[in-house]
Amino acid sequence: MSGQLFKFGINKPKQEETVKTITETVSQEMTDSEFKEFRDEIYKLCGIYFTESKKYLLEGRILKRMAANNIKTFSEYIRLIRNPLKKDELDRLYEAITINETYFFRAPQQFEALENIIVPEILANKKNIVMPTFRIWSAACSTGEEPYTLALIVLESLRHKYPNVSFQIVGSDINQSVLETAKQGIYKEYAIRNIPKPLLSKYFKQEGNLYHLSNDVKKLVKFININLYDPNQVKLVSQCDVIFCANVLIYFDLPSKQQVVSYLYNALNVGGYLFIGYSESLHGISKSFKLVHLPKAMAYQKE
Repeated sequence: MSGQLFKFGINKPKQEETVKTITETVSQEMTDSEFKEFRDEIYKLCGIYFTESKKYLLEGRILKRMAANNIKTFSEYIRLIRNPLKKDELDRLYEAITINETYFFRAPQQFEALENIIVPEILANKKNIVMPTFRIWSAACSTGEEPYTLALIVLESLRHKYPNVSFQIVGSDINQSVLETAKQGIYKEYAIRNIPKPLLSKYFKQEGNLYHLSNDVKKLVKFININLYDPNQVKLVSQCDVIFCANVLIYFDLPSKQQVVSYLYNALNVGGYLFIGYSESLHGISKSFKLVHLPKAMAYQKE
């Protein structure tokens, strides 16, 4: 889900042309009952909720997947995604209804607060542990820019300040294909545009218009396929000191938000911090966290 934003800003005239072409292969338009069936199925699977006003958008994305599978009817396609042996197509559907736009150092104020305030505070509380671990989870990490940014901060600063600390970084996403891209660590100019030039030359190798991330950075991050709406999958990550989960909650309905936030709360250590998007808030969602005002940033702390 951090970067996992929804494609609600697509230019409508251009989309109309695309959908018109695809619908020529489909025997009928999506009825209200079919929309409700797809909406409810997607909601059940991952907590993403499409209101009636988003029917046009959901229909367009499903039509693209139907065309890719040479399927003529909506009923046939919903049977496909319900087939437990066709999980790959479910991944493609997740990819179609979400967008994975992100880049390195996207939230500099949050990273600065992490490095200068949160890490020292939490490690001070672990001073009696001989070899402490500091675990950071980048939830809904998309193609890996956020967890790799954290890895760069560890390599350039935190590891030198705290040589006895084991820094562990986990990146997760519901979309397996973007995680495979993340593992490759190959990026275009858009993704790396905010990286300071010394770090870019030190940790990336440019080949044409592509930038290959060094293995020293890649090996610091462990990627896991996790649906944040699934409590059993979320349990794969635990005892976190900091969780980044930005620009995900604003696309859930209230019950889904409450459920996901409760899972993230359980994954945090006492005293740990949750970062969400700048436009997001836990107001009306959870009273379990304490809102903490940091220089240029805000975070939610588990008490």
